[in-house]
Amino acid sequence: MSNAPGTLYIVATPIGNLGDWSQRAQEVLTQVSLIAVEDTRHSNKLLSHFGIQTPMIAYHEHNEKVASEKLLARLLAGDSIALISDAGTPLISDPGYPLVSAAHARGIRVSPIPGPSAVITALSASGLPTDRFIFEGFLPSKMQARKSRLENLQADTRTLVFYESPHRLIETLVDMIAAFGGERVVVLARELSKTFETLKQATLQEMLLWVEQDKNQSRGEIVLIIHGAEASGPEAAEVERVLSILLKSLPVKEAAALAAEITGGKKNALYKQALYILGKNAK
Repeated sequence: MSNAPGTLYIVATPIGNLGDWSQRAQEVLTQVSLIAVEDTRHSNKLLSHFGIQTPMIAYHEHNEKVASEKLLARLLAGDSIALISDAGTPLISDPGYPLVSAAHARGIRVSPIPGPSAVITALSASGLPTDRFIFEGFLPSKMQARKSRLENLQADTRTLVFYESPHRLIETLVDMIAAFGGERVVVLARELSKTFETLKQATLQEMLLWVEQDKNQSRGEIVLIIHGAEASGPEAAEVERVLSILLKSLPVKEAAALAAEITGGKKNALYKQALYILGKNAK
């Protein structure tokens, strides 16, 4: 038995299309002594498809503490272990943090084997700004907690990325409209890399109507990406002041066009802002 600890590999698995899985990831899972998985039945199908016969151990949110100690003992004894989730990159809204944190603390080498991630896959194809973004994972299931979280993000100028459960999609879109306004742009990324892959960009209000009319959009794995808030400050405040004055005597389209000439802003953005101002004043 080696005196040196083994390596803990963090291995990404396909989020849908099996062709996305790297040869390196498959080789690592073949070579390690043990694979820690969320659901042995689910992972067995994937591993069997690629002829991987390495033993598995269940590692999920309900047994993380106990399972972590067992895995750490094996690692310290010299065994190398791989951690995978049901799909995508482990630890991204999936179990694994206690194990990886403890491995670092005990001097065990942690090696990531990169691959699919629903967050990055959705963001890259969203058409929304990608230079600065924040991943919020799953929103709270209880309405008040969910509304509170969204309200705290109202002024965040970064692109916002969320996971959402299909059965809560409509409720979440309603709460997002209340927090961000119906004209904020959202992207629905659903079943990425799978047969019924969907990527749709719309305003929150348009998205809600579309999802309500097509029940198929409330199925499968869902990522929601929200455009960040417009930057606040003296310039933003001045633009809103100009728009508010013009809207008192002009239709929305004309007010937005004239405001664009005065402020140098973009007509489309000012048109959406004008609609938001009218909606806010009507409350």
